[in-house]
Amino acid sequence: GNVAPEISLPSPNGNEIALSSLRGKYVLLDFWASWCGPCRKENPNLVRIYNRFKDKGFEIYAVSLDKAKESWVRCIEQDKLTWIHVSDLKFWSSVVVPLYNVNSIPANVLLDKEGRIIERNLYNQALESKLAEILK
Repeated sequence: GNVAPEISLPSPNGNEIALSSLRGKYVLLDFWASWCGPCRKENPNLVRIYNRFKDKGFEIYAVSLDKAKESWVRCIEQDKLTWIHVSDLKFWSSVVVPLYNVNSIPANVLLDKEGRIIERNLYNQALESKLAEILK
């Protein structure tokens, strides 16, 4: 129920994107990295879920814990991840790690339209079911 702490990080093209700029949409704050096998395995599920709900007020704000911009950008293209991507490219020293108490990845936080935390760590069917329930 708490409002999610603000994040404002650069996208691959260098533009800063604030999490709060997505107010008015349900947002999945997704913590991942190109080098994370379980994250990459979850990506096809996220692509399917995003395509199903993006026109119903759903957005993904993906925060990468990558170090190398090239790997990060290549993975976004390879996995066809068409949502918002940001990273400070600081690996586990990223500002988001302590802010969101990220101990492992993949990790995610689902936010309501006001930016309040609804759920944490919903994947595949659990995420899809929750979105189906709230985005009727």
